[in-house]
Amino acid sequence: MSETISKENKGRLVMFSGTECVHCKEMDPLIGQLEKETRLHIVHVEVWHNEENAAWLEEVDKNPDGSTFCGGIPFFYNEKTGKRLCGNQKYERLKAWALGQEMPKPDVQKAS
Repeated sequence: MSETISKENKGRLVMFSGTECVHCKEMDPLIGQLEKETRLHIVHVEVWHNEENAAWLEEVDKNPDGSTFCGGIPFFYNEKTGKRLCGNQKYERLKAWALGQEMPKPDVQKAS
């Protein structure tokens, strides 16, 4: 069973993920680069095998109107700023999120 992470807001950078989540694993090299470059730490919270962690993800994945922001993982949450990211991210966006800066707009695929 995975470790339950405290929901107490400590200003952490949190990545909600699943042990077997391929998309989450794809983010590991960027997370490592970010941690090395900024000396910040991202707490990994496993949600597929831990009900308490999954319930916490559901709480922070809600918009003010009660709708779901993302509905999946990887899901990134900055406790200090409240900013959230849904899914795999490019490094520049991930870094801006972690540093509490204005995030570049996500790339949008244009129809040809």
